[in-house]
Amino acid sequence: MRLKKVYTIGFLAISLLAASAFYPPTDKYFEIARNLDIFASLFKEVNAFYVDEIDPEKSIRTGIDAMLKSLDPYTYFIPEEDIAAYRTMTTGEYGGIGALIGQIKNKVVITMPNEGFPAHKAGLRIGDEIIKVNGVSTLGKNTNEVSKLLKGAAGTGLTVTVKRQGETLEFKLTRAKIIIDNVPYFGMVSKDVGYIKLAEFTTHAAKEVNDALISLKKRGATKVILDVRGNPGGILQEAVGICNIFIPKNMPVVETKGKTPTWNKIYRTTGRPVDTNIPLVVLTGSGSASAAEIVSGTIQDYDRGVLIGRKTFGKGLVQTTRPLGYNSQVKLTVAKYYTPSGRCIQAIDYSHRNPDGSVGKIPDSLKVAFKTSHGRTVYDGGGITPDVEVAAAYYAAVTVSLLTEGHIFNYANKYYYAHPQAPERESFVVTDAIYNDFLAWADSIPLTYDSDLEVALKEFSAAAKSSSHYAVVKPEIETLAKEIAHNQANDLITYQQEIRDVLAEQIVARYYLRKGEIANAITHDPDVDKAIEILNDSLRYTQLLSLNP
Repeated sequence: MRLKKVYTIGFLAISLLAASAFYPPTDKYFEIARNLDIFASLFKEVNAFYVDEIDPEKSIRTGIDAMLKSLDPYTYFIPEEDIAAYRTMTTGEYGGIGALIGQIKNKVVITMPNEGFPAHKAGLRIGDEIIKVNGVSTLGKNTNEVSKLLKGAAGTGLTVTVKRQGETLEFKLTRAKIIIDNVPYFGMVSKDVGYIKLAEFTTHAAKEVNDALISLKKRGATKVILDVRGNPGGILQEAVGICNIFIPKNMPVVETKGKTPTWNKIYRTTGRPVDTNIPLVVLTGSGSASAAEIVSGTIQDYDRGVLIGRKTFGKGLVQTTRPLGYNSQVKLTVAKYYTPSGRCIQAIDYSHRNPDGSVGKIPDSLKVAFKTSHGRTVYDGGGITPDVEVAAAYYAAVTVSLLTEGHIFNYANKYYYAHPQAPERESFVVTDAIYNDFLAWADSIPLTYDSDLEVALKEFSAAAKSSSHYAVVKPEIETLAKEIAHNQANDLITYQQEIRDVLAEQIVARYYLRKGEIANAITHDPDVDKAIEILNDSLRYTQLLSLNP
């Protein structure tokens, strides 16, 4: 199979070279054929004479990946073995047990069963360590390898063996078609403010938002928050459908422009909206991308709602998949999209981003101004800038360590099995007694982390080593390192509020799963608090959407 692939590439190069005889030497088709012929000849020589054995598939794949990477970050090759995973990502559907898994201290564990699906129905719980799937040991396997064992055709059976609180348990399940919720949670955050978490843009996203809004209005919501933070985007038509919930029929939502006329389209709302007047806040963040930016940009361009949070990711590109040989595909950027005001949200620079993935500051000279329906000025060149910016909240290093090393995860499991009665979902907080118990439990656990100051000093020290003056400053660096060295016990007290909040979310998740985790988290969410504040101040809300506030 591998040799056949290599021969196919060579044959393609020769065929194109022959075909190029009909084009003048300066024609781009001649250049394509010429370079493919050079590539095939090069690989033939390397394969024949390189001192070590060459893996043809690996080498060709490296060349393919490097070529596509030079175009943009979103154009990539999908081999046959990854097609199923890609389909899951784009459709939100797959055959499996319906549970998220993760790795905690080299153990593959259930991190979240999806409510109503086989894992949940069978009784698998958060924290269960998967040790066998159909008798196959998971020892030494990573999450991807275990995930492949768990997935399969809907209707097929499997046996999952887990270790729970020292006891080995066996569960027999039947795989089902798993449909990932686009709206994992919606509810009331005050007596008249509804909240909708939109996490995906897979099939039926618009219907789920539509149904959530109708339900919230029946429960007394006269204002609504739509949360697209962390939403990576997805199906373009679903974004159009979600905009249609809040804006009238036949309104332009997004225009795509590409090299070929096929991709030059204007997408408009096609149905009757649910509510064109209800006060609306859209929460955005640096992880809001693609379809999430279409919704955010459209709502902003029509002055239909107030955007709160942080600048979005800046992905204004349209991708489609094209079939290749041997059941493989290429995901290819074919167009850019533009919001109703004419803005292209794509970041000017594909490669240079902040550590959190955000676009960062765009020079004013590179920005182009556009106008909203009310005449407000908005800009292109790098994501959607919210109307009200809220500083990003970052966890302290000690909290990050507790999370990444699995200590908060493990303590939440301990608490759950010691307290079988479910707490209140939204109002549960980690009391002093619970936190003191956590501190006693964590006392013997050495955490691996550096404070922000320690990180900065290490970076300075590394840079200073290349200087001829390093010997002079080295004693001062060492003295300063001792003075700023973090104290774990002190950090657990200094940053206890954020640790308590994360603990509360994790504990509630053990009883109420993902809905509970989200419901508890938004009770101490600064973005949600700001949204409620603005929605409850009708004058401020109106001013934010006016040309002359």
